[in-house]
Amino acid sequence: MSHSHNHEHNHHHHHEHNHGKMPIILYIGGLVLALIALFLSENIAPLKNSLFAIASIAAGYHVVILEGLGETIENTKHNRTFTPNAHILMGLAAIGASLMGNFWEGTLLILIFSGAHFLEEYAEGKSRREITKLLEMNPTTARRIKKDGEMEIVAVEALLKGDHLQVLNGDQVPIDGLILSGTTAIDESAINGESMPKEKTSGDPVFGSTINGTGSFTMEVTKEAKDTVFAKILQLVNQNQSNQTKAASIIQKFEPKYVTFVLIAIPLFVVSAPLLFDWSWNESLYKGLVILVAASPCALAAATISATLSATSTLAKQGVLSKGSTYLSQLADIKAIAFDKTGTLTKGKPEVTHTYFMDSADEAHLIDVIVAMESESNHPLATAMLQAFTAREKLTLTVTNEIGKGLIATANQDSYRIGKPSTFEKVPEKIAHLNAKWAAEGNTVVYISKNDEVQGLIALMDIPNEHAQAAIAYFKSRGIHTTLITGDSEMTGQAVGKQL
Repeated sequence: MSHSHNHEHNHHHHHEHNHGKMPIILYIGGLVLALIALFLSENIAPLKNSLFAIASIAAGYHVVILEGLGETIENTKHNRTFTPNAHILMGLAAIGASLMGNFWEGTLLILIFSGAHFLEEYAEGKSRREITKLLEMNPTTARRIKKDGEMEIVAVEALLKGDHLQVLNGDQVPIDGLILSGTTAIDESAINGESMPKEKTSGDPVFGSTINGTGSFTMEVTKEAKDTVFAKILQLVNQNQSNQTKAASIIQKFEPKYVTFVLIAIPLFVVSAPLLFDWSWNESLYKGLVILVAASPCALAAATISATLSATSTLAKQGVLSKGSTYLSQLADIKAIAFDKTGTLTKGKPEVTHTYFMDSADEAHLIDVIVAMESESNHPLATAMLQAFTAREKLTLTVTNEIGKGLIATANQDSYRIGKPSTFEKVPEKIAHLNAKWAAEGNTVVYISKNDEVQGLIALMDIPNEHAQAAIAYFKSRGIHTTLITGDSEMTGQAVGKQL
């Protein structure tokens, strides 16, 4: 059993329990025994009550006996002063109820309390599992270039600022740095959410955990592993574990003093009530037990922590990372919301929105060429075009991808090229006009040329997702101001903003 203790003992939420499945098996056993006892006849009360007592011990063994009693003894020894754990209050309440003959109530108390505790641990584990998945995205090794030009595989933690690394095509970028030589396109969606890979060349910054495309490059390390952008994101996520709501953190801070106060106050109440209020001893003991159950802070702490941890893990599953439950509990008071564009307000994947070809007679053949060329590319724009166009005739072409120029291929002695508008010189007026118009609407535009003459253009855009408008309307109806933040061009940001 590896509990982590400190002077301000964190009672239920940062125990790093490692008891395996045993506590759950005991709990289920206790639950079954309690249900059997519940349906037994009152004529066999001794057996019925014995089963309730065994059920209480089994269901509460882990939470009440091991944690309540065990940690009280351990912490008292460690701090050299009486440091009780709030779980013992539940144990005492259950014992008191049983002494009064209310065995079922005592057992029910333990079943509810232990059940809540296991659910809370499950929610916390779920949250941790989502965070572990994120950690697995972090690269662990890098190809370092030694002074003599030889290559060595080293752990990312061992990299120092100024080290030179080689990154091969399809690799993860191991750490933040600057490109020294080579050109490539990098998928940076893990960092900035942008759906289009960024074309990079010498002098451009690169970030750890992003995915390199088809080119290889050498880079210089500019940050240590603990300071990378991705590491900072993970630090924010990990704060979730220690960032509790105010109610939960206040309870944990004052827990030992509070429990000590309750342990003194309840017996005093039970002893003095018959003298002050003319109650019977039985009545006084019963009301004392009711106060003892109500006074257990676990109910409040379990309520806040279960709710916030469940919210956190559910959000993490949906890809939403929060800085902590303290922040989640403040959501009710927000005045304004800033939305990221790509993948939040938009689908996160480009789609073909407009096409235009100069010669309609040649259009079908051009589409065949486009499909054949884009089939050889793994760029997100290629995926979008293949979804939009269907080839009439299947062509097999040899395609080369020239960084800075685009895709180039030859079909029937004609040379074809698909690329960015800025890489073409002779452009017909109609096409230049459409390019300006569609780009102003936030589209990414590509041209297709035949023998260096532009024949047509295709506009693609990461279009708003179907729920975005309704979500924004919802917030506006609640008087919450909405705004958009994007790493994309201002033109694209404005275009999406207008649509929504």
